Amino acid sequence: MPFIPHSEADVSNMLRAIGVSRIEDLFDEIPESLKVGALDRVPEGLSEMEIARLMAQYARCDEVDLCFAGAGAYEHHIPSAVWQIVGRGEFYSAYTPYQAEASQGTLQLIYEYQTMMTRLTGMDVSNASMYDGATAVAEAALMAERSRKRGGVRRVLVPTSLHPAYRKTMATMLDLQNIAIDEIACPDGVLSIDALERVSDEFTALVIPQPNFFGLIEDVDALTNWAHARGALAIAVVNPVALGLLKAPGEWGDNGADIACGDGQPLGVPMSSGGPYFGFLACRQELVRNMPGRIVGRTVDVDGRRGFALTLQAREQHIRRAKATSNICTNQGLLVTAATIHMALLGPQGLRNVAARCAVQTRALFDALCALPGVEPQFPRRPFFHEVAVRLPVAGSLVIERLARNRIVAGVSLAEEYPELGDPLLVCATETKTDQDIARFVGEVAQAIA
Repeated sequence: MPFIPHSEADVSNMLRAIGVSRIEDLFDEIPESLKVGALDRVPEGLSEMEIARLMAQYARCDEVDLCFAGAGAYEHHIPSAVWQIVGRGEFYSAYTPYQAEASQGTLQLIYEYQTMMTRLTGMDVSNASMYDGATAVAEAALMAERSRKRGGVRRVLVPTSLHPAYRKTMATMLDLQNIAIDEIACPDGVLSIDALERVSDEFTALVIPQPNFFGLIEDVDALTNWAHARGALAIAVVNPVALGLLKAPGEWGDNGADIACGDGQPLGVPMSSGGPYFGFLACRQELVRNMPGRIVGRTVDVDGRRGFALTLQAREQHIRRAKATSNICTNQGLLVTAATIHMALLGPQGLRNVAARCAVQTRALFDALCALPGVEPQFPRRPFFHEVAVRLPVAGSLVIERLARNRIVAGVSLAEEYPELGDPLLVCATETKTDQDIARFVGEVAQAIA
């Protein structure tokens, strides 16, 4: 808890100086109808000992033995060196690197991160300032709209196989810009060209997830070419670990995707009960002027020595707000630092090994579950990565509830977001899951559905 140095006398003097009698008077413009009043479940005050005991009790509620849930947040092994380095003062407490002469270390690290992300995605340019995967996708759609300028066409095609949270975030951010979102149904779990052919109106961009929310592999080459043939941009939403095995977005179709984005959480960022995470965004060179967030460039000083600086700074800190490409203020630099160190430690082959192990263990999990009586694939069999949906003889939410008693996170129920599917279970296995873990989990599921 931070130390607050002001005594009651100090506070009284400050209030007297500005002409109010109490702190509450500073908020008198808030209508009474909006004020909560008393917080019945919040005690007046607890001692340090009581608070420590209460927090330890809450922490024990979050303890789990096994986690087979994915759906956007993945339990990967993070080498201990990653956060040991990130926790150093020069990284942990560094502020936004606006003064290049005082921030060369931070700027160089961000530049190295951008280089790694362009190589991973096959794109020309990467930025380093997105809140998370959901806002990165929404910003990509806004970027596509700025880039095309197609005379009144303000429309983006989004498959329902994209993460539901991403679609909701897009709806919130794009609605304010009067950009319509057409959701394309994916009854077989993937986006089909046949479904797209039924689209008659013009559109700015097509969003292509790879792998999609169900873990299935989309036909990205055909989808990218289809979008380009209609003068639209292709936005790739990718899992960075999956790119250790799958084709980079810059190689999709005949000319590659135009923008690649996603969530960087799998790259050295703990699950942390849902955040904070960071988003990544990369694009082709010709679109860079419309890219939001910060970009670090390499240059030379007056003496010819290599240096780094922020470049193309069309953000609200450097330009009129209405003209800015983005109003993102907070930089996720600490998490970008972790991702950079994580990728540097793994290297290309290490990332490929992690992705391969994830694929093997997810396949083993899927086969073991489908061997149980009454368990079937939710979608027609096709390649998948990281996670897969299965249909159980009982509700998936019931299995989740039962296994939670044994400190196992059984997966994610699809009933709320996809009620048309019933209540299947979306399960995930990463490189952290052993054969023994899978056997125990399948045994628990067998008991739950017996």
